[in-house]
Amino acid sequence: MLDKRKPMIGVIGASQPSAEGLRMAEVVGREIASRGAVLVCGGLGGVMEAASKGAVEAGGDVMGILPGPDKASANPYVTLPVPTNMGHARNVIIAHTAEALIAVEGEYGTLSEIAISLKLGKPVFVLLGGPQIVGPVPADSAESAVTLAFGSLKL
Repeated sequence: MLDKRKPMIGVIGASQPSAEGLRMAEVVGREIASRGAVLVCGGLGGVMEAASKGAVEAGGDVMGILPGPDKASANPYVTLPVPTNMGHARNVIIAHTAEALIAVEGEYGTLSEIAISLKLGKPVFVLLGGPQIVGPVPADSAESAVTLAFGSLKL
């Protein structure tokens, strides 16, 4: 049987990113969608919204794993809202759902998603300005982060 499921690439990062972080996130989202994958994120603002915008404008789908109980809390670009009512624990769902993750800037929530993903053996790619810890692979541009993420998939 032919597997018709699309790859799922996670985008994680700052809720209040810099202007450059927003730009990189939008490019990452656009690249993910243009390569036929579903973007997975936390579904709220900042990096999540910028990446979602890029993906939707490129014709892709965005799965937003939301911390609260209401799908209306998703940013306006989320096409597949998943309300969890789990708060920060939803980071575990993001890490399990995505086959690879790309971090754009970020703080403690991003670090938790990176740690969980690495614990699960999933590849994590961090753009400049993102958390620098042992394990993730640094990427020097939004395009190269997406290329690395797709190269890591077991298709």
